[in-house]
Amino acid sequence: MKVGLAGLGTVGASVVRLLARRSDELAAACGRSIEVVAVSARDRQKDRGVDLSAVRWYDDPVALARDADIDVFVELMGGEGDPADAAVRAALSGGRAVVTANKALLARHGTELARLAEANSVSLSFEAAVAGGIPVVKTMREALLANRVDRVYGILNGTCNYILTRMEAEGLGFEECLAEAQRLGYAEADPTFDIDGFDAAHKLAILTSLAFGTEVDGEAVYVEGIRSIETADLDAADELGFRIKLLGVAIRAGDGIECRVHPTMVPKSSAIARIDGVLNAVAIDGDALGEIILVGPGAGGDATASAVIADLADIARGDTVPPMGRAAHRLEPYSRARMRRHAGGYYIRLSVADRPGAFAAIATRMAEKGISLESIVQRRRKAGENSRASGGDATVQPVFLVTHDTTEEAVREALAAIAADSVIATEPQVIRIERLDDTTPSAQREV
Repeated sequence: MKVGLAGLGTVGASVVRLLARRSDELAAACGRSIEVVAVSARDRQKDRGVDLSAVRWYDDPVALARDADIDVFVELMGGEGDPADAAVRAALSGGRAVVTANKALLARHGTELARLAEANSVSLSFEAAVAGGIPVVKTMREALLANRVDRVYGILNGTCNYILTRMEAEGLGFEECLAEAQRLGYAEADPTFDIDGFDAAHKLAILTSLAFGTEVDGEAVYVEGIRSIETADLDAADELGFRIKLLGVAIRAGDGIECRVHPTMVPKSSAIARIDGVLNAVAIDGDALGEIILVGPGAGGDATASAVIADLADIARGDTVPPMGRAAHRLEPYSRARMRRHAGGYYIRLSVADRPGAFAAIATRMAEKGISLESIVQRRRKAGENSRASGGDATVQPVFLVTHDTTEEAVREALAAIAADSVIATEPQVIRIERLDDTTPSAQREV
């Protein structure tokens, strides 16, 4: 099977290297060899640590995708637009199978590309686009067909998980941990895509389509990142019996799909709470199987290349399925549900003016919106202690609230009223508390 590969970065070079290293085993398993015969990359002179002397070079990846001598086009360039989009469409239109690790492309154009692949009777495979080397796409697309999935959630970005792990374990600030992640290569020079939650949102949009049989809609995901997390929040979570993780959560609801990425307090006793460092984890709730959790490296050259080669092996064997697990014309339009009541309530940190009546004003506004408070605690900062949330104002003190069950709308309206009363100095910190051991289908637990 002849492969054309566009993109020779860390992952692309690892694909070439692993194919060479495992060539005999792959030929035995697939019934034929898999060989890279053509590539496209920006710099032909760069030393990538692999032998590319025998392959054809293309400056234009779209021209490579149209090469009639290749059977499969592997897209590892990234980005939701051209040249990746144009090249993938050219390959599919020309009757060539496509393997991609491009979650941004799929989150934006996944349904269209699935239709194009099916119209030309070729496969579109993307195991490497979600959670790196974890075989979650194959699991959801093939192994769980006997299950109705009501919830899928997980840690989908290793950069954020690394930063939160270091902040919690060592008491370091966000900026310090981010700088260390950049030094180690876990975060890009511009880390916005990771730390603001967009990378996880793209992956969640793909998982949502696979889980619930809907069209891919990357724009429908509610997104919050981790920039606002402080060590005070991590300390409070620890005292309450929780850890803070950036989670992507998709839940089947009565009026559609609730799909969100945000920092979340999860019980220390949950499996997801114990996933540290750059690891990813995806949990899937099936009605027949119950909950399963897949854990592994979510990025890295060899881990991602492993997923790419798994897709190539399936194509070489002739084991193909519809890209989204069902025929594209059978995908249902995505219907966005409102943010609903969370079983674990909310954690709220306020920077409150240290003056009489402030606590009463807060409690009154919460009560007006029907919000019951489980606890309200004022923790005075030590001398010299600063906080991003207070702006360094010594007359402002942190107040921590934990609510009982309530709605997103009620919390936001109450906080807007509190802000209008001028008793808080900065934007409130709101973190949802997820009771992950509740596996009752969301359609049944709505209130």
